[in-house]
Amino acid sequence: MPAGSLESLEPGGWIKFGDKEAIAAVAGIIWLASYQKSGNTWVRAFLANLLRNPERPLPINDLPQFALGDGFLIHFETLSGKPAAEMTPEEFHALRPRLHAWFAQSSPDNPFVKTHNACVLVEGQPLITPTATAAAIYVLRNPLDVAVSFAHHHQIDLQEAVDRLCDDRNIIPASSNQREQYLLSWSTHVTSWLKAPGLKRHVLRYEDMLAAPRKAFGGLVGFLGLPDNPARLKKAIRFSSFKELSDQEKQERFVESRPDGKSAFFRQGKVGAWRQALSEAQVEKIVETQGEVMQTFGYLDRKGRPKG
Repeated sequence: MPAGSLESLEPGGWIKFGDKEAIAAVAGIIWLASYQKSGNTWVRAFLANLLRNPERPLPINDLPQFALGDGFLIHFETLSGKPAAEMTPEEFHALRPRLHAWFAQSSPDNPFVKTHNACVLVEGQPLITPTATAAAIYVLRNPLDVAVSFAHHHQIDLQEAVDRLCDDRNIIPASSNQREQYLLSWSTHVTSWLKAPGLKRHVLRYEDMLAAPRKAFGGLVGFLGLPDNPARLKKAIRFSSFKELSDQEKQERFVESRPDGKSAFFRQGKVGAWRQALSEAQVEKIVETQGEVMQTFGYLDRKGRPKG
């Protein structure tokens, strides 16, 4: 159940962003936004390797230093001067704009901040603060494959994962070090980010990152206004490949993986795993409830049948 009062997603309830023509000219956060298990960490690894240009692949456990996370309790505690256990949900929500302003001012460049939150209002406050925002990179993945990966990551059965991806009350509960995360349904999450008025954004499909990485990641480089350097792009893609990330996790546990080790964070990285995992009824439920947005982004054919 929701941990706070969720505002309507009707147009009047959308978070509105100011029009921004050039990212580099605007002080503010570049959000790395996605539904959980959609490729956010892969994009972070690519950007970290591209911008730092190391001689060897960056360790995966350096990634949290490259991009901030918007839900960590330590940030709220630092700003409030109070232990998280003594703060009310209303205090957390009221503090979020200050936190985002702090993030925005944390670097002379535009800082990257990872989020799995939908771009909506909770308790009257935006989960994503417009005045602290320069742009967003939205990572999109077929919800049929997201459901399978989501189930493994949370150690829940596939039916529960499917039900949660179709539920606008889907919230990841708070943990010992993080606030709750407002995922909502897959299509609501996507729509909240991609229809937010005035938000400068770039969409990366997980499937394109796998099938045509130079084109997909090259488009991201162009969006960020970075120099065109094919050799550096190629190296960053290689240093952040799924195989590289998975091999590193096998050697040393990833700090963002499950503490109990029951599921690898970088598990398969494939397209179409849902065909062997989901039942016909489960596929049908996702298509029926999320189909309009799936169709928009090429996950269904003209007859409304799943692709991939």
